[in-house]
Amino acid sequence: MNSFSNIWNHPKTSATGLLIAVVTIASALSRQGVTLGVAGNGTVVTLVSGLATALLGLLARDPDHSSGQDTSSNSTNSTVKLGVWALIALLLPMPFMGGCSATNAAQEIVNWTPALESAVATVDSTAALLAPAEMPVFAEATAGFDAASNLLVAQAKAYLANPTAGVLAQLQSAVAIFQQQVNASLLSAAKITNAGSQQHVLNAINAVGTVVAAMLALVSSISSKADVARMAAQSTIKLASVRPYLDQRQAAVMVASHYGEPVELAQAQVAQANVSLAQAGF
Repeated sequence: MNSFSNIWNHPKTSATGLLIAVVTIASALSRQGVTLGVAGNGTVVTLVSGLATALLGLLARDPDHSSGQDTSSNSTNSTVKLGVWALIALLLPMPFMGGCSATNAAQEIVNWTPALESAVATVDSTAALLAPAEMPVFAEATAGFDAASNLLVAQAKAYLANPTAGVLAQLQSAVAIFQQQVNASLLSAAKITNAGSQQHVLNAINAVGTVVAAMLALVSSISSKADVARMAAQSTIKLASVRPYLDQRQAAVMVASHYGEPVELAQAQVAQANVSLAQAGF
């Protein structure tokens, strides 16, 4: 009887526990290939998992600062909220990390291409915001973005149409090269001494880098361990070198918008993805 009285007396805590259990079970079923049928463009399992995540987001609302709660209570509630999102991020299959079939991953890569093209277009227009003396540095740092973007988009579409080992190898090469160009451009941005100009440059490059990182994670998820190791070995500028210039918040906002999920969840996912890529040698 105590269990039932606890459920009655603490409905929010009980509901949160139940939803986390649903997400955990759905994650396990997804990893085992159990779908329970099709729901739209996804499966019943992913739909249930998504609904559970959305409900958790509603339960984990921000505290009402106008209600007179003390600072320590607000801090505790915020910590609990972030902890719940971090737990969900660990339990859910990453939107762009593993658990995907080759076809699904290829489609996801193609789905990211409009965001990539938009980000590269923003890079092209950012030069107009800089002082004349700063333009050459920025132009040199981002000179290959247009060509790299066009190649990566073409290779992604080619692999979706013809998912063979040969086309995958070309896609691996295209995304690895572009990732290195982004890293190099972030390091070059440090040469711009004007704080305002540097921020414009970093914002533009980070937008491109977020999409390229998502594509790199997707490509890695459908590549063999040997291929991932080869790609990582060719990456001479590691994520650790550019970490001071990465904007995790900006990346989370882009990922959340792309997948239609809360920013808090996307923040945990972006952090986890960066750790996974770094552990892989990138």
